[in-house]
Amino acid sequence: QVQVVESGGGLVQPGGSLRLSCALSGSIFSINAMGWKRQAPGKERELVASVTSSGSTNYADSVKGRFTISRDNAKNTVYLQMNSLKPEDTAVYYCNADDVVVAGSSGVLEYRGVWGQGTLVTVSS
Repeated sequence: QVQVVESGGGLVQPGGSLRLSCALSGSIFSINAMGWKRQAPGKERELVASVTSSGSTNYADSVKGRFTISRDNAKNTVYLQMNSLKPEDTAVYYCNADDVVVAGSSGVLEYRGVWGQGTLVTVSS
């Protein structure tokens, strides 16, 4: 009963910028934390950034000062602004939402975790 659509990935040169977005749709009552993880070829999936429902943020050390996470609660959307991109940022980026409460056909449903399909970011000359 929850749909997730990611967008914003693509090819960018080192030093460039991209903005990722992830929108949840459905009869959503509330969402706890939202965030982004990424997975590069041959590497483990790692946390990039997260933001709570009240706006508190957390970032991986490798992206601090370059990436900014934000959310629009009215639109059930989380964003990731990525500046000063480096080749090592190349990865598939996945958005995640925790504890999503929605109205189902037979009552209220709660999803502990909802994931986007992933969007590819390639940083190369």
